[in-house]
Amino acid sequence: MSDSEEFTWVSWYCSQKGKEFFCEVREWYYTDNFNLTGLSNFIPYYSLALSLIRSEEYNRDFDQLSQEQIAIVDRAAEVLYGLIHARFIVTTTGIQLMLKKYRKAKFGTCPRVYCENQPTLPIGLSDIVGQYSLKLFCPRCQRVYIPTNPEHRKIDGAYFGTTFAHSLLNSNKDVLPFQPTHRYIPRIYGFKLSKGVTKYRKSKKVVDLLEQKNTEKNEEIKKEIEKEKEKEKEKK
Repeated sequence: MSDSEEFTWVSWYCSQKGKEFFCEVREWYYTDNFNLTGLSNFIPYYSLALSLIRSEEYNRDFDQLSQEQIAIVDRAAEVLYGLIHARFIVTTTGIQLMLKKYRKAKFGTCPRVYCENQPTLPIGLSDIVGQYSLKLFCPRCQRVYIPTNPEHRKIDGAYFGTTFAHSLLNSNKDVLPFQPTHRYIPRIYGFKLSKGVTKYRKSKKVVDLLEQKNTEKNEEIKKEIEKEKEKEKEKK
């Protein structure tokens, strides 16, 4: 069996249920320490986690770990791979691998009716682990959606990052969607709603501010009434 046919940790990880959005980071990328610069600052047991990802020969340091520590190393390897993955998919090779998935709508399609099953792209709302879960970006309506698959909702958005989706679209103009030709128009008994009709409730901040102003006004009115009553008493 050749090296390319070996079932590596990366192959195993990407073949798991719920990991369909990930591509297999190429070995030449994660074996080059330059590409991993700075990641050791965020990962516990970094060297052991990296040795797992690289499918290196058994590391004697594992013998000194408890079951609890081994579980931490396994989790650290997943996080490390996710961060490596986020860097890899913005490279030329990574974009091409993800582009193949996108063309086949492997990342799902937009739920918006007038986007007509436009393929979506995985996106992170932050590049920092632990802040937001994975979301899906629709290039046609320019909106972000929550994945329908519960397994995909468990993925950290930082594993795909804020840059990837837009880099792919910017470097492959042929996959840019056409602007939607239809848009939903609200109607009541067949008549369009006038522009003056309120579309949204005011934000909570605005509501709170208005309530505060009303309270202050009411207090002022109460004081004025009390003053008038006192004046009337004095006249009597």
